[in-house]
Amino acid sequence: MVTFLMSWLSLTGMNKAVDAIAEKDGKARAVEFVAAIDANIPDEFVGELAPIVAAIRFAENGRAGREFGIMNPEADTFRKQAGWCAATVYKNHQRWLKAGKKGKFITFLGNRYCPIGAENDPKNLNKHWISNVNYFTRKFK
Repeated sequence: MVTFLMSWLSLTGMNKAVDAIAEKDGKARAVEFVAAIDANIPDEFVGELAPIVAAIRFAENGRAGREFGIMNPEADTFRKQAGWCAATVYKNHQRWLKAGKKGKFITFLGNRYCPIGAENDPKNLNKHWISNVNYFTRKFK
């Protein structure tokens, strides 16, 4: 199983993203991250989108139960946070593709995932989200 997993990670281009999650959150959380990616992002998009999901983890830097910044109370574990984030990234990527790939994807995503001026952002921290996610995505690709 480990050999298969390592091969899959290599083929999908997820190695750096998974290593970063393992270093930040531990190996068990890295396994949960891989499971969330596998369950929510089709293989042909994993190499492009998994680093973005990992970047969101680092940009959000949330506490337990909010690791990926998902505010829904049902997403109360690392695995649920990672899964919800991965699904959101994939669904928005599909929307962006259907809209004709106007602008950069992370900007498109940020305007939905973490909008500037949101009521739940009284300190206006969302203004840093797009640049932070871009920074970490480059590190994890």
